[in-house]
Amino acid sequence: MLVRLITLFTLALMLAACVDQPAVSATAISPPSPQPAAQAIIQPAAPTLVPRATTPTPRPTAIPTLAATPTRKPATPAAIAAATATPAGSATSVATVVRHVFPVQSDGKVSYGRFHHDYPAADIFCPVGSVFVAVTDGEVDFVSREDVWNPKVNDGATRGGLAVAIVGDDGVRYYGSHLSQVADGIAPGVRVIAGQPLGLTGKSGDARFTDAHLHFGISHPTTPDDWAVRRGEIEPYDYLHAWQRGENPTPDLTSWQADKAAISLSACHDFNRCTVAASSRLMTATSSLAALSKSSRCMIAAWV
Repeated sequence: MLVRLITLFTLALMLAACVDQPAVSATAISPPSPQPAAQAIIQPAAPTLVPRATTPTPRPTAIPTLAATPTRKPATPAAIAAATATPAGSATSVATVVRHVFPVQSDGKVSYGRFHHDYPAADIFCPVGSVFVAVTDGEVDFVSREDVWNPKVNDGATRGGLAVAIVGDDGVRYYGSHLSQVADGIAPGVRVIAGQPLGLTGKSGDARFTDAHLHFGISHPTTPDDWAVRRGEIEPYDYLHAWQRGENPTPDLTSWQADKAAISLSACHDFNRCTVAASSRLMTATSSLAALSKSSRCMIAAWV
């Protein structure tokens, strides 16, 4: 019995020793866990060196230089704006170039001469129904939709019959008459563009006794009822020929002043010639009368 007790006591001690060993091992294992923590604490210390390594914080001082470059960039937009302003100026200069076209569109034969009869103009012969178009962009100045010309009266204001005149953006008035029809919507004050139909050619007015043609006149703008100027002031032939070739000259209105001066000078010269001739004839007549009077006196004296 005593032996059993001793045996049991011995077993209890052994068990107690076994229980104590895990605790020791646990305590032995637990110390390493703090060591990793210590290592973890040491490792963060290394990152603290990174901010020190990033002492390139002075380098961000280079950012002002970058800020300075943006100030240069605004300068480049200004330069671009100036460049775009130049094309804008060129665009306006292009806009000032006025396009001109030949005034008649026809599938038939079209002809005209260099000279007109008693004033500068052109008769453009073409089939009836050819299209009379606006020579250039502009505004309608005059329209006649009725043919009231009377050959017995032959009023210059009505000789054109059906007619349309426009004042172009180039400052020149263009006139076409003897039409057979005026296009719908064409009225004084209406804007038209180059090549827009104004009417159809025909034989109205005093053209009823001639071949069908468009009377075409170029003049400086006056009043719509100024038919004597509207019918033509400068010779259109050279301009018509150029427009027909696709060229784009603008009529020179200063030439009509030179033409007018030349006509006045010619008229004055003719007047002087007439005056001299009349004076010469008067002197001859006076001499003849004097000779006749002397002869009569001689005859009377001889008779007495």
